[in-house]
Amino acid sequence: MKDGLLEGKKIAVLVESQYIPGEIEAYRYGFGALGAEVHFMSRLWGQPKQIFVSEVEQAGYTPQTLEVSIDFQNVTLEDYAAVIMAANYTSVRLRYFEPPKGQPISPEMTRSAPAAQFFARAMQNPGIVKGPLCHGLWILTPYPELLKGRKVICHEVVLADIMNCGAVYVPRDAQNGGVVVDGDLVTGHDWHVVQPFVQAIAQQILALDAEV
Repeated sequence: MKDGLLEGKKIAVLVESQYIPGEIEAYRYGFGALGAEVHFMSRLWGQPKQIFVSEVEQAGYTPQTLEVSIDFQNVTLEDYAAVIMAANYTSVRLRYFEPPKGQPISPEMTRSAPAAQFFARAMQNPGIVKGPLCHGLWILTPYPELLKGRKVICHEVVLADIMNCGAVYVPRDAQNGGVVVDGDLVTGHDWHVVQPFVQAIAQQILALDAEV
């Protein structure tokens, strides 16, 4: 894919702690080379910025940090050509919600998590490419109706939850290489397929532009 093809486009990437540095760099430089702006965003809890820590599960691994100063609750969703949910356990953290004071927690309250609502709104807009990678599909499980009937691939850890949402699981094979495209929804098996994942999202952005 030629450099500059996404000139003027904006890509939103939802992140939190336990992100994978290599994935973040792939977005920064992969989309950047195509001319797009990449905005890393999260829930900032009323603060001007938050500093997130990378995954720390490997023995002897030195954690990295990522400073984020964009709160997804303060952006205009329609300004973005694509919305990506980062891999690993970032989506688990972003599904956090606060039950109303004095009320018992109910299953319906899971839909009140701001990040889940943000991604759900993106799912309802066919003009925006959605890219939940690996464990990222967890961000949508509070809204199973948005996954029902959609073709996806994901990490095995997430598979039972996705099937319970009614999604159509596509196993990894030599043909798809771990990336599955279902119109405006692009999913990837794990962060190791982030390069073709970026290319697939870019191709779908261009395809949607061609339809306008």
